[in-house]
Amino acid sequence: MARKNKKKPWPPEYGVPDDDIPELTEEFFRNARPVREVMPELIEAAERLRVRLGRPKLEHPKEHVTLRLDPIVVSAFKEDGPGWQGRINETLLKVVKRRKPAKRKRRT
Repeated sequence: MARKNKKKPWPPEYGVPDDDIPELTEEFFRNARPVREVMPELIEAAERLRVRLGRPKLEHPKEHVTLRLDPIVVSAFKEDGPGWQGRINETLLKVVKRRKPAKRKRRT
């Protein structure tokens, strides 16, 4: 049996009746004051409870660089699938940890 598409009534039958919502007139906006003036304690409480969203900041974040590599190097790392940039970073870290510090030449 095919179902008829009935339009939903507008405005919906549920919700807040318009009679309970005051009209926002030009006078309302002329008399409006910033919430910081009207309820400073609310703003202060919100600032104390402020929660930082997202991941926590890293102590030693990675640095964004542009690097040109030979195509054979890139394709070799890409062959192993996603995460190839991280694997390049791990490989370079191993090399850096193994190497001996170079002796610096003094300028004359």
